[in-house]
Order: sequence, then structure tokens, then C-alpha cells
Amino acid sequence: AAEHQDLELQLRDVEEHNHVLRREISLVGTRGDLGRNCVLGGSPIGRNRKSRDVVTLVKSVLFHRRNPLHFHFITDSIARKILADLFHTWMVPAVHVNFYDADELKSEVSWIPNKHYSGIYGLMKLVLTKTLPSDLQKVIVLDTDITFATDIAELWVVFHKFKGQQVLGLVENQSDWYLGNLWKNHRPWPALGRGFNTGVILLLLDRLRKLKWEQMWRLTAERELMSMLSTSLADQDIFNAVIKQNPFLVHQLPCFWNVQLSDHTRSEKCYKDVSDLKVIHWNSPKKLRVKNKHVEFFRNLYLTFLEYDGNLLRRELFGCPSETDHNSENLQKTLSELDEDDPCYEFRRERFTVHRTHVYFLHYEYEPALDNTDVTLVAQLSMDRLQMLEAICKHWEGPISLALYLSDAEAQQFLRYSQGSEVLMSRSNVGYHIVYKEGQFYPVNLLRNVAMGQVNTPYMFLSDIDFLPMYGLYEYLRKSVVQLDMGNTKKALVVPAFETLRYRLSFPKSKAELLSQLDMGTLFTFRYHVWTKGHAPTDFAKWRTATTPYRVQWEADFEPYVMVRRESPEYDRRFVGFGWNKVAHIMELDAQEYEFVVLPNAYMIHMPHAPSFDITKFRSNKQYRACLKTLKEEFQQNMSRRYGFAALKYMTVDNNS
Repeated sequence: AAEHQDLELQLRDVEEHNHVLRREISLVGTRGDLGRNCVLGGSPIGRNRKSRDVVTLVKSVLFHRRNPLHFHFITDSIARKILADLFHTWMVPAVHVNFYDADELKSEVSWIPNKHYSGIYGLMKLVLTKTLPSDLQKVIVLDTDITFATDIAELWVVFHKFKGQQVLGLVENQSDWYLGNLWKNHRPWPALGRGFNTGVILLLLDRLRKLKWEQMWRLTAERELMSMLSTSLADQDIFNAVIKQNPFLVHQLPCFWNVQLSDHTRSEKCYKDVSDLKVIHWNSPKKLRVKNKHVEFFRNLYLTFLEYDGNLLRRELFGCPSETDHNSENLQKTLSELDEDDPCYEFRRERFTVHRTHVYFLHYEYEPALDNTDVTLVAQLSMDRLQMLEAICKHWEGPISLALYLSDAEAQQFLRYSQGSEVLMSRSNVGYHIVYKEGQFYPVNLLRNVAMGQVNTPYMFLSDIDFLPMYGLYEYLRKSVVQLDMGNTKKALVVPAFETLRYRLSFPKSKAELLSQLDMGTLFTFRYHVWTKGHAPTDFAKWRTATTPYRVQWEADFEPYVMVRRESPEYDRRFVGFGWNKVAHIMELDAQEYEFVVLPNAYMIHMPHAPSFDITKFRSNKQYRACLKTLKEEFQQNMSRRYGFAALKYMTVDNNS
């Protein structure tokens, strides 16, 4: 049975250039499975899994394409955010995207009982004539579990083969489902012969509208539901019932345009060699584990696009004029103004690099507490810090927003890692946001900003992935919100930071235990031996005996870990890799008159790990240190211009620190 989480794809003729026909290819998606209540085998189908499926499908289309593309997605609000952010940051030339609100379409099909796990969204292909722009004449409809092995423009050409009243292009169903012989008492909806699979559809929208398609499918559905009671395969049943009565509507596509790898497939009979194939349709719940004599070929094709570097698909289409993308144009203008002979050119360029971003890569579901005290832990990491995730989840029960800096292949490794972890899979309040690798630097402050941007609680605790918060810190911070009147004052609550050099640590369960370990030399104040200035203003001597929160003053190079309002300023992107990335942010908070208040019963502990690549570069590369010094000076000058007399103290900061 076909999966009906659909991506519809539409191509429109644009112009003939040098006798070569150029077309705009528009991808129109009904993201049905992005709804919260779709069910497969009793389990919800998350919007996040299908957003990943869309990316793989789109990669396979982009890889082969030689034409402009235009995507039209029918989504709920959350899916729209995920996909809009992805395409905005992907910045693929000659690609346009539009979205349509699925919630506004539900009433059109909600009256149809549907047993298929796609639920109400699996029926939305039926209303495309009403949903899509009235001047849109042709559309190709695709399920999301499809992989292209050729240029989709080849499929568009098939429209020219339609004759007479043909308005639907479909491949014959490659199982015996509609023959009704799969099991005893199996009673499918009516279909013409073996029926047709709606995983790939060519629709002539203008002709369908003239034929009063809306009235045609509704009357058919109402009549059949009197005896069938519900659909089993969502829209596919209704399409087939309409075709049974009106066979002149369908143009049968060659089977290689929809090779169906379903459980009872006969797809092997429709091709002689795998090189003949155009579209692979993984329409079995078993997906990559389906049985087929060529499944290894199919699987490798799918995995190629799953892990393919999406940045490589940003290539221009030569000889194919398309509309100017103003975002891309402005970016190129900014980059062209940089001096390529500047020794710090690569540092400056990184500030403007647009990294492809896939927010909510895994399922996320969390509603903040109604008392306006809720706090999200914010952190960023790369592949070499994955082992910290489970420990942090055990220490912090509240919501977490994480930005992960990964390649496409690493993102799939992370997916497998998380799916194999009971701890991570038991948490739905952890948002994982993938920022894809590009360039030579680790964009630490961009990652922090991405994670901060997805926080949906009033407050956020700005941490680092190598730190374990004390048990109970989440609730302690929420109580501190009330105690310190955070809602009506500008405060940054400081959580004192400690460290251990031991990989195995009996984590202190109280301040008393921590002080004992501090006295025994098991713990130390953070970076006391290499960078005392970073946390000295916390005043650890006072903290030892403090029982109430106390205020401290900003000092040069202060970089504590703090809880602040969600609306607090972002991190400065000019600082990448190692050095001054947190210092600059704390300076900004001070310039905006935040009070730094140390919490007397809060603490966090840094766990040991191998030195990062960036700190190694900082220590070994003189030019790296020189550029960091230059960036610091420029940041201080910017602060002086923005905050005037109040920022003069930042100009006196020792630039050699």
C-alpha cells in the first residue's frame, strides 16, 4: 500500500532559450504526516521524520535537475517552520518555495473515514485543484518515500503524450491489492484491473477544473462509502474508484516511473535492467528491509542521497536564466567587499557564511509551564561530544535546545545513535537542530544563536555541552525566577562553574559534598590553573559560605554561565572556534545593564575531554591569535559606538588577555 505522505511536484514552461526548452520545476508538498495525530501501528508519525524524508527526496531531484524548481508545500505551522528554515538557509539557486496551510483544508476531507495511518492528511491530494493557484496548469505529485534516479524533466515531457480527455498520469499498481486475492474476505475499493498507485501522479489541473473534478470525486466517494464505510489506502482508493467509472481520464505511465517496493510487489516484472529505472518508491512499511532481488542497488541509491552533502547542490544552472535571489545577491555583495588579501579574510568571511540548518531534526513536543518560570538549557556540540547527551538528559529534566554541527553523513550517524539510546528516545522535550558543516572554522556562536532561536520558554540557561548541571538545577532556577523577580528586572543569574580532571566522578549531590570534593582536590574552580580571569568575579570564596544570592560586578574577560531571559542579545558571530566567544556576550549583557547575580546553591561541573581542534589551532597558530586580537579590538570599538560613554570601560580591556 502506498504511503500517502505526499510531495507534489509541478513543472511549468518558462521560456525557450536558444531552441532549448527550459522549464520551472515546482515541487508542491502535502506534508500530511506532519500532523500530530497520524497513526501507524498505534504510534504517532512525527512531523520530524517526514521532514527528513522530504530532504532525501529533494536531494535526489536536485542532483539530476537542469531546470529551475518551485516547491509548494501544504503543511501545518510547525512543518512550515522546519522546511522554511531549511530552504532559506540552503540557498539553492533557481529554487522557490511556497507554503499552504493544511489546517484550512481539513474541512474539505474530514468527512471521509480513513483507516490509513496517514489520517486526514492522506486525503489532501484530492483537493489540489482548489488549493493550488488557479493559473497552475500542470502538476506532478509524489509521495515522500520516493527516490529519483533521473532528471524529473523527463517525466514532465510525458504530459505531451496525453490524448483526448486524459487528465491523470499514473503507473499501474504493482501488487494484487485491488484484485482482492491477498487474503480471505479481502474486499478492496473498485479499481480498473490491477488499479493504479498514486505515489506518482501527473495532473492536468486546468482540465480537471473544467471537468468539475471536485464534484466528481465527492460523488464517487459518497457512493462507495455507503458500502465500504471507510478508505483503506486514503486518496488512492478514491482516485481508483473515479477511474473505474471514467477510464478515459487516465494515461498509463511506464512502470519505471514508479517502481513500487511494497510487501506484495510484482515490480520485478516491469523492468529488465536496473538502469531502466527512473523512480524508486519505498512504499513498504519495511522500507530499506523490503525483499527484492535488486534491493541492494535500490538501497545504495537511497543511501547515496541520504548522506549526500547538500551544499554541493547549491550549484548554478548554466545557460538557464532565472529570477534574481535578493538574499543571495546581497550576500555576494557583502563578500565582495571583503579584502581577500587580509590575513584575517577567512575569519571575516565565516561571519557571513549561511549554514544550511534543519531545526527539530528529531521529534520535539513541549508546552512551557503556565507560571512563566520555565527554563530551557541551551548548548551546542559536534560529533565528538555525542557521548555527553545522555548524561546531560539525566541531570536536567527540563527542556533542552541543542545545535549540532554535523555533515550530512554525520547527521545520519547521530540519528542512529539517538534511536539506539533509551535515554534520548524517552525525551520529547529535547530539540535537536542540525547546522550543516561548511568552511574551516567551528561556528560556535552561530550554533548558540540557532539553539537560542528555538527556545520556547521565558528563560534560558546558556551552558556548554561539556558541563553537567547539578541534579535539581532546573527546578532551582525556576524558583529563582520568582525569588529574584526576573520578570520585572534585567538579571543574569550566574551558576558557579567547577571542573574535574577525572573521567569517573562521584557527582556531588549537594553543595556540602561539592565543597568536600573541592577541599580534597577532586574538584577545582573552573580553569583556575589556566584562565582564572574567566570566572574570578564569581567570587568562589564568598560562594562557599553564601546562603543568599549576591551581586557581582563585570570585570574584563568575565565569562560565566548564566540564565537570562529568552529575549537576551545573541552571540557575536565574528568569534569562531576558540577565544572570546562567551566573553563578548557577557560584555554585551553588561552594556545592556544586566545585573550579574550569583546563585548560592547552584553549580555545574566540567567533565574532562580531549582538546578541541580549535583550541589546538589557537595555541599553535600565531596568525590565528593575531586575528583573534584584531577581532577583539574591532568588537570593542563597535561596543563604544553603540553604547557611547558607558562602553568606555571596555576599551581598556587588555587585548593580550
